[in-house]
Amino acid sequence: MIFDQIENAHLYFPLGEKIRQGLSYLIETDFSKISKGKYPIDGDDVFALVDQYNSKPLSAGKWEAHKRYIDIQYVINGVENIGFGKIKDMKIIEEYNTEKDIMFLEGKGNFVKVKEGHFVILFPDDIHMPGISVDDPATVKKVVIKVKF
Repeated sequence: MIFDQIENAHLYFPLGEKIRQGLSYLIETDFSKISKGKYPIDGDDVFALVDQYNSKPLSAGKWEAHKRYIDIQYVINGVENIGFGKIKDMKIIEEYNTEKDIMFLEGKGNFVKVKEGHFVILFPDDIHMPGISVDDPATVKKVVIKVKF
């Protein structure tokens, strides 16, 4: 997992062309003019999912993992905790769904506070729990860039 501020995004361009495309989209897009939805960047290889929701208490969170896509999760407005951990420390509670590229797990991990202008890059071996409230549930606008692995 990588955690950083958007002004440092260029430091991660060497991770590959698709990561560069996703991070460049975050840098160049005025998200105040973008509503919820799916936005293509490079077909099914790189695309953006913009969402707005209320963060949830830890008790409502679920650990998840993907096999086909890397997540670049960027908070546009608000703040949330995002949990992260390794699969070896988790127990699978819902087997991998190939159609949705997701599986659910239970276990323990760590959390990072992700506020406006910050992003995390989560690789397929990074189990994560997004959307967790810092204090009380609050509105968060976020974009998740999906990068084919």
